[in-house]
Amino acid sequence: MDKVIIQNLKVRGILGIHDWERVTTRIIIINATLFTETRSAAQSDDIANCVNYSEMAKKIRAHAENAARMTVEALANDLATLCLQEPKVSKVIIRVDKPGAVPEAETVAVEIEREK
Repeated sequence: MDKVIIQNLKVRGILGIHDWERVTTRIIIINATLFTETRSAAQSDDIANCVNYSEMAKKIRAHAENAARMTVEALANDLATLCLQEPKVSKVIIRVDKPGAVPEAETVAVEIEREK
């Protein structure tokens, strides 16, 4: 299966369980691997036959910026569901990083895999 990859999409949103995390936006880094068939897109060279990664990135960004989720797991699941609404996507791997969540680590992340 072919893949469309959106790598290190940086967004600002509310994410966390602590009171201070609920009032200040933070950087969230999102990676999405969208499994799709690209042969017809390659043959036609027509965006109508492609997963429009620009539009998908906009949808991911909008959701992450407005969801105000408590857990990284919940946001990752939201984004997987969102990606699977695209008819051309049969499977998705979503990784959500929360930089600075643990002082001793550069980032903490949750990665999930979902399919239709």
